[in-house]
Amino acid sequence: MGKRDYSPFGADARRAVESGLTAAEWYHTDVPRKVMKDLMARSDQPAIRDTILLYGSMILLAGIGIALWPSWWSAPFWLAYGVLYGSASDSRWHECSHGTAFRTPWMNNVVYQIASFMIMRNSATWRWSHARHHSETYLVGRDPEIAVMRPPELAKLILNIFGIIDVLKFIPLILRNALNGPTPEERTFVPESEWGKVQKVAILYVAIYAVTILSALAWGSILPLMVIGLPRMYGAWHHIMTGLLQHGGLADNVTDHRLNSRTVLMNPISRFIYWNMNYHVEHHMFPMVPYHALPRLHEVMKDDLPPPNRSIAEGLREMWPAIKRQLLNEDYFLRRDLPPTAKPYREDFHQHVPGMMRPGAPANAAE
Repeated sequence: MGKRDYSPFGADARRAVESGLTAAEWYHTDVPRKVMKDLMARSDQPAIRDTILLYGSMILLAGIGIALWPSWWSAPFWLAYGVLYGSASDSRWHECSHGTAFRTPWMNNVVYQIASFMIMRNSATWRWSHARHHSETYLVGRDPEIAVMRPPELAKLILNIFGIIDVLKFIPLILRNALNGPTPEERTFVPESEWGKVQKVAILYVAIYAVTILSALAWGSILPLMVIGLPRMYGAWHHIMTGLLQHGGLADNVTDHRLNSRTVLMNPISRFIYWNMNYHVEHHMFPMVPYHALPRLHEVMKDDLPPPNRSIAEGLREMWPAIKRQLLNEDYFLRRDLPPTAKPYREDFHQHVPGMMRPGAPANAAE
């Protein structure tokens, strides 16, 4: 493919449409209709429980952090608060944007709006951005949520562990949204009927941050920003780590989520923060299955999927060599082996790169 153009107005975006890639049928594992109906059943109870636990923990941790401020004894409580604010909000935003976390629609919307503000994403824009991400996952020039472009920009990936790049992008973007509504790029996926809402949400966000900053200046302390704003940076590391694992080092411009998405088994704490999005192949194939049913969906589908990484560490060990190889070869990607019980990959729109590395292969396997 050569040099990739990620602009929604570029040659790759046009090629994806003209070739029929954007209209192609995606591969789906065969799941019995009755089983899928049971898996898709929505319930308020799991999400209410998890939401009370999340926000209750945040209130408790912030309260202790404030009480101990400015002593260094407050640091562990701020670090824990930051992960819940700057990382758990990412998964809550994500799942509630699908409308599947709760059975009751207004509950999904309330948590979605709160989480969108915390993760610094315009709620009226990102709902549509994420819809495009699911319909055209990792199609170059079409998917606005590609986290690891080719060649990878490693310095930006490292800085974003502390949320620096995301926040630096958010500030001018939200100001621009507040003044003029969605950008030209955003208007390629946000319906015109929603443009006014994009501006209204941006104005609200700017007002909240302005009050927070003025409070910090008036008090001569960054304490207000430790509660609102800064946790998006000092607590971002978990959602960046798990977010990179979703698709990092895998294929683009394919129509089989087994080629472009990764499932990673995680510890219970990370699964709570991530709200089971570690079952990412399963989620992309069947996005209307609620987060609490994804472990069951995995058991139903696992014979048709590449073996999941057994831990976060194993997933990172698999991903990083592939990302580093993409520094020199944009077309390189990791093609994971399927079990004998699986149907072959659907690769209608993709040509293999000779000698592609497989998990567990020697470092020079793709040389």
